[in-house]
Amino acid sequence: MPARRSFTRFLPACFAILLLAGCAGQAVREPAPLRGPALDREVERLMQAARVPGLALAVIDDGRVVHLKAYGSRDLEQRLPLTTDTIMYGASITKGEFSYAAMSLVESGQLDLDRSIAQYLPKPLPAYEKYADLAGDERWRKLTPRMLLSHTSGFPNFRFFLPDGTFDQNGKLKFYFEPGARYAYSGEGINLMQFVIEVGLGIDVADLMQRQVYDRFGMTRTSLVWREDFADNLAIGYDPQNKPLGHKKRGAVRAAGSMDTSIADQAAFLAGLARGEGLSAAGKAELLRPQIAIDSVQQFPTLLTDTTQDNRGIALSYALGWLTYREPQGQAWAKGGHDDGTNNLALCVADGRRCMVILSNSSNGEGLFKYLADATLGPTCLPWFWNGYIPYDHPEWREPAARAQPHPACAPLPRP
Repeated sequence: MPARRSFTRFLPACFAILLLAGCAGQAVREPAPLRGPALDREVERLMQAARVPGLALAVIDDGRVVHLKAYGSRDLEQRLPLTTDTIMYGASITKGEFSYAAMSLVESGQLDLDRSIAQYLPKPLPAYEKYADLAGDERWRKLTPRMLLSHTSGFPNFRFFLPDGTFDQNGKLKFYFEPGARYAYSGEGINLMQFVIEVGLGIDVADLMQRQVYDRFGMTRTSLVWREDFADNLAIGYDPQNKPLGHKKRGAVRAAGSMDTSIADQAAFLAGLARGEGLSAAGKAELLRPQIAIDSVQQFPTLLTDTTQDNRGIALSYALGWLTYREPQGQAWAKGGHDDGTNNLALCVADGRRCMVILSNSSNGEGLFKYLADATLGPTCLPWFWNGYIPYDHPEWREPAARAQPHPACAPLPRP
């Protein structure tokens, strides 16, 4: 059991023993993952308690889909049910699939993860209007595809977000730290990677995603831009009070998060990735290999510099487009997606052979993620506080003071 010993050596002694054998010297019996009607009842109970109108769930065992179901409503006003083919906004889970497609370019020799983007672009980056803010700062030449995909570019999430997370509609793009120095989630970095592929390699990213991802896995109801055939089975997003927010019809390709999709399509992709399809074994390993250790208290706001030891024991890190960490079940990797009226999560454990994916049409959806991860996969060490997945029944952990409190990823959550 060397991997398990390595995992526990950083944890407090009693907690490590609780994980493996119990502090009283008796074996801890971990609850078995729920399946069938028992899982349905738990999903429905949690949705009602957290006021989530619609949620779609897929579970994968050994690289095969074993549960695929939609619960609740896609449109409360019209009393329309959510189905496994309903179009839902993918948000930032787009980034994980884009990174998979980018890795296919690495494997074909068209992209080098460690080559400066300056060697791909016909002109200096600040010569392009979108990146003119970087004029006079030569640090852009240090940027590589690896940095952009692992969120170590030095950019904010988006240029209009200030370091404290507040919004400035006139915000300018700039570096907040030296490229490669540390982790800070950045949609700007992912969109710049798209720009390099399109302008530097002459490859249309929508076509790349269609070829390498959507066609490969039979994802017929997924697109990076709005399609009119989506309109007949479409999820409406809802705010925390269940006020309808509609559905944005995105007309521009954005690798950072413009994807519309269905739970059936996301299950097909995640199962295929778990099986290692479309990439060599080395390519998949590189995609999901830890690139940069993370010690921030929470993922957002992205540029805050306070740190924690909460996730040291799980070796929390970022790979290429995916969060990754260690837990007793093995290596885990995950990608979330968040926007107003949309909360999504893809999570794999046990070295990627067991997975779940959730799509929800509610700003309240993240309040269920920790509980549903444990219900579908067994007790996990999902770093729920770092991700901002505050359980619906612990609103006190949303308060600013909670950032200074310990929230170990593997500790059982107290239930009120």
